[in-house]
Amino acid sequence: MAKQHVTTSINGNATEFLCDTHQTLLEVLRDELYMTGTKEGCGTGDCGACTVNVNGRMMCSCLMLGAEAQGKSITTIEGIANGEKLHLLQKKFIEHAALQCGICTPGMIVAAKTLLDNNKNPTEEQVRYWLAGNLCRCTGYNQIIEAVMDAAKELRGA
Repeated sequence: MAKQHVTTSINGNATEFLCDTHQTLLEVLRDELYMTGTKEGCGTGDCGACTVNVNGRMMCSCLMLGAEAQGKSITTIEGIANGEKLHLLQKKFIEHAALQCGICTPGMIVAAKTLLDNNKNPTEEQVRYWLAGNLCRCTGYNQIIEAVMDAAKELRGA
């Protein structure tokens, strides 16, 4: 089977990789690029654990082929922090105990950051709507919503 050569940007870094034409972006991230922060929950786009940001939009990386990353700008959970310094949103997830088993956490944080990049003052309803595609089996969501709302408040300087 022929490999596809892909040139893209991942977490602000120019990246090239070879992938099979049937490999998902999730498989490429984890198996070829060893970026294991993005998790596989369902493999069918139903849980949001594999959420990444592609050109400013949330995408389930299990539904996108790796070859489709050609020329795109992708942000994964590894690109949210600034080196060892956690992003405010990550700190708020810790402060609010908005994580337990950790499978949904990377996708939740990427989705929440995408929201806050687009809306610095979301209502609770908007946060819930924005995160509706990300399922959590452990927290009951309240802590997650509180963490995002608190991060938004602090980012606005309120």
